[in-house]
Amino acid sequence: MPWRDQLHGDPLPWLLEAESPGVRYLALRDLLDRPPDDAELGAAREAAHTQGPIAAVLAAMDEAGFWAEPGPGYLPKYRSTVWSIILLAQLGASAAHDQRIARACGYLLDQALAPGSKFSMNGAPSATLDCLQGNLCASLVDLGYDDPRLPLAYDWMARTVTGEGIAPMEDKHAAVRYYAGKCGPTFACGANNKLPCAWGAVKVMLAFARWPVERRTPMIDRAIEQGVDFLFSTDPAVAGYPSGYNAKPSGNWWKFGFPVFYVTDLLQIAEALVGLGYAADPRLANALSMIRDKQDPQGRWPLEYDYTGKTWVDFGPKKQPNKWVTLRALRVLKTVAAG
Repeated sequence: MPWRDQLHGDPLPWLLEAESPGVRYLALRDLLDRPPDDAELGAAREAAHTQGPIAAVLAAMDEAGFWAEPGPGYLPKYRSTVWSIILLAQLGASAAHDQRIARACGYLLDQALAPGSKFSMNGAPSATLDCLQGNLCASLVDLGYDDPRLPLAYDWMARTVTGEGIAPMEDKHAAVRYYAGKCGPTFACGANNKLPCAWGAVKVMLAFARWPVERRTPMIDRAIEQGVDFLFSTDPAVAGYPSGYNAKPSGNWWKFGFPVFYVTDLLQIAEALVGLGYAADPRLANALSMIRDKQDPQGRWPLEYDYTGKTWVDFGPKKQPNKWVTLRALRVLKTVAAG
């Protein structure tokens, strides 16, 4: 089925409006498949970096390459370096297009990558989490920032999933071990009462989906297989994953949002699994049906989870049709239609 046949209406004219340069650029690139040397795409890319949200985020950056305050950049939420990098990646920013982005990526790696290639909240190896590692690995790839440290961060991320070569957190004398936060294999997390955290799993799997196939090691392949098994251990549409401190899954699974930080939604599960080649897997069918059902008669999706007033840019009112959320949904449905 052609991807547009899955829609109740045609949202493309809306997404291509000039007053939304960031969305326009990504719609031309990702939905209309304009080649990199296309003149219209080039003009849209320039506009996205100089007039839209990307420009607003970069305007808040310190010349040294950080936001809000120097250091690892996890705090303050959601304006510090970590969140600004993640936001820029989701906005379609490019390190090749603006040298400030490359400077910020280098600063992040210098400050937040702890020994052992762990992205850390405070610079210490113990302050690492699946959601942080996955978000930043994926973001650096999306930003087009290649660095010799990045494959090592991917290797660590893969080993945390499979457990290969990592001692239990109780083994205080081990050179490489789990910690109270990132506390075990298969996405175990102290913040989820030491149970596997599906939010972290989605971030890690999304990062693996971004990593080029030719750069995937056997360990990464094993981690992907284990992660896919975990995400399909329940119907993603019901999100029946381990919930360490609650009797039922978080309602945020069914609230599609933009940007997407560590809180995760059903749409991002689909983004990760579709990106890894599972678009046609029947176990994803209910989730895809639920995604389709959220569109309005014009083929638009609403903003249901937001960070209004918390980060550098606001992205529209809640419960109203939203271009950024619609773009997220259409990318998934387009990939599904392509088989």
